[in-house]
Amino acid sequence: MTDDRIPEAEAGWTWEYEGYRPADERLRESLCTLGNGYFATRGVLPECTADEVHYPGTYVAGIYNRLTSEVAGRKVENEDLVNVPNWLPLRFRLPGEHWIVPDTTTVLGHRQLLHLSAGLLERRTRYDLGGGRVLTVRQQRMVHMADPHLAALRTEFTTEGYAGPLEVEAALDGSVTNSGVPRYRDLDGRHLTHVHTGTATEDTVWLRCRTRTSDTRIGIAARLTADAPLTVRHEPPYAIQRLTLDLAPDRTVTVDKTVALHTSRDPAISDPLHAAVDRVGRAPGFDALAESHRTAWAQLWRRAELDVPGESGRILRLHLFHVLQTLSPHTADLDVGVPARGLHGEAYRGHVFWDELFVLPYLNLHFPEVSRALLRYRHRRLEQACTAARGAGRRGAMYPWQSGSDGREETQQLHLNPRSGRWLPDHSRLQHHVGSAIAYNVWQYGEASGDMEFLHTKGAEMLVQIARFWADKAVYDDGLGRHRIKGVVGPDEYHESYPDADVPGLDDNAYTNVTAAWVLARAMELLDTLPEPRRRELVERAGLDGGELERWDDVSRTLHVPFHDGVISQFAGYGDLAELDWNAYRGRYGDIRRLDRILEAEGDTVNRYKASKQADVLMLGYLFAPAELEGLFRRLGYGLDEDIWRRTLEYYMHRTSHGSTLSGLVHGWVLARCRRTEAWKFCQEALQGDIADVQGGTTGEGIHLGAMAGTLDLVQRGLTGLETRGGALWLDPVPLPELSSYGFSLRYQGNWGVRLRLERGLLEIAVPSHDVTPIDVRLPGREVTIQPGETARLVLHE
Repeated sequence: MTDDRIPEAEAGWTWEYEGYRPADERLRESLCTLGNGYFATRGVLPECTADEVHYPGTYVAGIYNRLTSEVAGRKVENEDLVNVPNWLPLRFRLPGEHWIVPDTTTVLGHRQLLHLSAGLLERRTRYDLGGGRVLTVRQQRMVHMADPHLAALRTEFTTEGYAGPLEVEAALDGSVTNSGVPRYRDLDGRHLTHVHTGTATEDTVWLRCRTRTSDTRIGIAARLTADAPLTVRHEPPYAIQRLTLDLAPDRTVTVDKTVALHTSRDPAISDPLHAAVDRVGRAPGFDALAESHRTAWAQLWRRAELDVPGESGRILRLHLFHVLQTLSPHTADLDVGVPARGLHGEAYRGHVFWDELFVLPYLNLHFPEVSRALLRYRHRRLEQACTAARGAGRRGAMYPWQSGSDGREETQQLHLNPRSGRWLPDHSRLQHHVGSAIAYNVWQYGEASGDMEFLHTKGAEMLVQIARFWADKAVYDDGLGRHRIKGVVGPDEYHESYPDADVPGLDDNAYTNVTAAWVLARAMELLDTLPEPRRRELVERAGLDGGELERWDDVSRTLHVPFHDGVISQFAGYGDLAELDWNAYRGRYGDIRRLDRILEAEGDTVNRYKASKQADVLMLGYLFAPAELEGLFRRLGYGLDEDIWRRTLEYYMHRTSHGSTLSGLVHGWVLARCRRTEAWKFCQEALQGDIADVQGGTTGEGIHLGAMAGTLDLVQRGLTGLETRGGALWLDPVPLPELSSYGFSLRYQGNWGVRLRLERGLLEIAVPSHDVTPIDVRLPGREVTIQPGETARLVLHE
């Protein structure tokens, strides 16, 4: 192949894969996904179709469909993020021969480059056509960041030792299904119906369809540009464009495919097909599209500036790239939540869990308009959450563990254990702590953005109803003299019930109870600080009275937090569980991250053991700074000093299998705040989570968005000790020898482009001159006010 060395200016900004390895394709396709917040397309080679190696997928944010399937003798309903028609197909062959694909044609060289700074995916492949003939294919692809409805693919063909025709076929494919996750294949994945195709102009074809039950209409139009005559065939569900190129050695021939995508959920259109045809007709050529696309990406990178040296910085830029592709400024105009696996695949069916807890704190300080939109997704479903609570005999709002289109509980009734082949009851819907995560994000958004209008209206309405749910769910125990929250599941997820219990659920999960107490306290604080007219409106609308608020205060001070052996118990009775022989299981199975599946396949259950999938109690140290956490326990009537927290940390570190990509992140964060030398090991695991596919094949089904955003926030808030509260930036940096120099910019309460840099004991904060208000900064034992145009250089004390 030619000399393709990356320019020095791009070093650290290009993600590169060399060689074609079928076993790695699903992983590469996820990590090379391109998107713009409105839709995303996996990084599959355009000449390849869905099979055991490849999986083309395009997903539009918020487009769901619900189907009923028969599984294990039961009818189950599942709602999925829909794999919409594939716009990508473009294949080629010599006349009379087979289509050229890497799985059946000899590959002499193959390289994929993901250009992060420009948002472009490039591939270069040399195919051996036999008899000394070689075909080189170079492609550049974009999902346009400036115009969220456009995408484009440029293909360049060059031959060696061959002169003659090459047949090229481009298509829109409406035959796609949701079949990218093997363990879901017993479920119906045929979400599209009424597929029609047609011709708009001599170079443009279209495809329209709709989802089967949600009845969302989808329109796609594709324009093909080449120096050769086109022919068109319609073979529904395909719209096909064909041309024959005249190739000669060392002469490059180019084919450009430009695509527009609309759905009936889009604003300011009358019909998605008409909008798609019109938009692709007005779209400029590939070079002009690439220029405006690069400009849009440059603007995003400026707003999310991150300077971390070495390989860690390169991985963090990849993580930031995927966060911005899933949740871009275009997201601010959409009714969508945070999909746990991005718009990169079909794992978790595209559902919204609690991952926003790890995502919004980062976005708050760069793209607060996106955070607000994501919180509005939750507010629009507040009524549904209140309906769910009433259905469970409770007051307030009971948000679902898994959410999709309309806010009902989307958690599956059954889940498959791939090790045993058995379908098992799924009780994860008892993770009611998701409501506390939403409340936490509301509060954090208000503190970081200064958006009091949202906090006093929609934010307050959510906080009040979530607090009401916790106060109503808490029951008083005369023996303990405390309130208890029973029948829940904590973040651990392994433990869904007590050993041999007939009903699911655990009592007094420490994380659930402490965060519930926090929600109640914050809701009361907010009510006290609301402007009187707004407070009166909210009280009247919610039907609050003095007696209910007294109960909130009582519950917030008396929720039970269990302890055993001098540490915080994950839940009541945790200390009575059996110890697991960790060494024996590691020796027998090697990777025991999914210990729950291993034990179930053996006829055992993880419910019997002191074994956690991921951080549970330790999540408290992730959400709350040490002083705030101590204050929460003090309010509850418990002492929590450094010694108790250190013992608790040590205890659970040795009883966690890290079966979630979030686990390494949380452990790294908490260990760093405790100034422990093991912190970097867990930080590295969090950084490697997707690029190394540490969970064993799951990244090919979609990236882990919460873990990716969490690593960015680890640098932004975890290592700096950054908090936004009381109208000030609070900082308490921790020394981490492996990362002693780093910097980033942020947006704080209307101050754009505030720069922070830490370098070996020195903290530098620069406030741009165009800002109109100073920033108050608080460090341990010091207060500093930085005026617009000033740079403060502060020596950090060990």
